[in-house]
Amino acid sequence: MEKRAFEKLGIQTSLLGFGCMRFPLTADQKIDEAEAENMIDRAIAAGVNYIDTAYPYHNGDSEPFVGRVLEKYDRDSYYLATKLPIWKLDTLEDAKKVFEEQMERLHKDYVDFYLLHALDRAKFEKVKALGIVPYLEEMRAAGKIRYLGFSFHDDYEVFEEILNYYPWDFCQIQLNYMDTEIQAGLKGYHLAEEKGIPVIVMEPVKGGMLASLPTEIEEQLTKEREQASIASWALRFVGTLPNVKVILSGMSTMGQVEDNLSIFETFEPLSEKEQKLIENTADTLKSRVKNGCTGCAYCMPCPAGVDIPGNFRIWNDQAVYQNTEQTKKKWSGMDEKAKADHCIRCGKCENTGFRSSTRTNVSDAENVRKSVRRKFQFGKICIR
Repeated sequence: MEKRAFEKLGIQTSLLGFGCMRFPLTADQKIDEAEAENMIDRAIAAGVNYIDTAYPYHNGDSEPFVGRVLEKYDRDSYYLATKLPIWKLDTLEDAKKVFEEQMERLHKDYVDFYLLHALDRAKFEKVKALGIVPYLEEMRAAGKIRYLGFSFHDDYEVFEEILNYYPWDFCQIQLNYMDTEIQAGLKGYHLAEEKGIPVIVMEPVKGGMLASLPTEIEEQLTKEREQASIASWALRFVGTLPNVKVILSGMSTMGQVEDNLSIFETFEPLSEKEQKLIENTADTLKSRVKNGCTGCAYCMPCPAGVDIPGNFRIWNDQAVYQNTEQTKKKWSGMDEKAKADHCIRCGKCENTGFRSSTRTNVSDAENVRKSVRRKFQFGKICIR
């Protein structure tokens, strides 16, 4: 199993981390505990030693389940990560109660990696206002936390501010070969590298979107590496970056566990030729984007209740990845009142400032207006 050294922390973890947010489910949508435990056991037996959970995963069931499974293992044989849900906190006392609840759920005396969960501008301001970092420093001094970091979902400028705010032990960012210029992106990765802050990567396969690609693109990748899974290309892309210390994979089946273990058992960074192939793959996929929405939500709220960025996201994903089953699932999961069918053509969103995207040819207000109006066709396309 490929290992990476956290030089700053003096420890070594498996490059593959087990993300505990997408366990297999039973018919009543609860964790299939028997199968999920088998999956964790298989991963640990193969050398995976980084286990990542969080307070809200599986509607709060992930932490206690993971804690029970890990009881059979020596506490110093694995690294356990969990996260503080900033959005649930109104006072510092709330943070203290949640932290103690997590320790009880996990049935552990300490956690190795503790993260401020999903920081963005608003959550970061709350962290500062409530004095959460000084409290967590106290917990570290008391031996209940070993390493302190954060996970991140916002623009690069916010990431830079957060990274410079405190001498973090590590940070966790979303990164894959399609998302190199959004959120922290590669620019954020390089900033962390310059500052000597280890990086943990989430969404390396973009929530499964990079595990299955349009046929003509898959053929190009398979031609280069006949036996390799399509997902392996995405995992190897982020693993090629030297300051990436853990790559989290939220595995839902034993087949995914086995495929990941085969990738990381004898990990191979991308060659220069393969890196060029992935760049071309990303360029081809990005050229299929239908609308230049960056998800900034400047067009929101919609007077009619339409989730404008959400509709565009589903539309774009279908155009790019052509994964109809995932598209149908996302479309059926959207609140009916938020669907584009309910647009009243008031024009408010057409007169809102927007941020351009390098992933699209939308570059002016006229194109945005046309794209907004095209969404009326979207419902008919997606629900077939």
